[in-house]
Amino acid sequence: MHKQPEITDKTRQAFVNVFCDLYSRKPIEKISIQEIANQSGYNRSTFYQYFTDIYALLDYVEERILNSINEEMASREFSTHTFQDALQCFENVEEISVLKAILGDYGSVHFVERLKREIPFERLIIDFPTNDAVAPYIIEFYISTLISMFRLWIRNDKDLSSEELVKLIDSLFTSGLTPYPIFGTVNPRRL
Repeated sequence: MHKQPEITDKTRQAFVNVFCDLYSRKPIEKISIQEIANQSGYNRSTFYQYFTDIYALLDYVEERILNSINEEMASREFSTHTFQDALQCFENVEEISVLKAILGDYGSVHFVERLKREIPFERLIIDFPTNDAVAPYIIEFYISTLISMFRLWIRNDKDLSSEELVKLIDSLFTSGLTPYPIFGTVNPRRL
């Protein structure tokens, strides 16, 4: 007897949801398959019908997120408001809770590096430097900053509007920290 696709998808999604909830609160090493199965309302043997182990589940979640972001980026024309465009690509990913888990405190550094490699962020940089020796450093700074700011924003439950976040990022990239009172002056006693 073959399972109906919608039941299969519902079961797989239940495992993903519980895993992401747990992964947002503790490291993967502290999450057991039994815990995922129990909280999903299924047994361990059902889990193994979908995933070989907890790392296969993590791979599935990461692949799904990367594919979703890539599809979103491929389907849009970027304007001159590249920060806002990038933010919308991340925001339009179906499940922010999944992003919150894999980009959270216990998320994988490996995933962040994959995100940097596999997502064509260079599309977001106007006048992308191609042959300058410092170009890789500039690009790394740019991409790492965008991802870090997005991670913080998600972790803070989007405490700023997306427009406020875009303005902040734009201001930081164009003017640095000096416009902000706590960083605008240097305390000579600390030097």
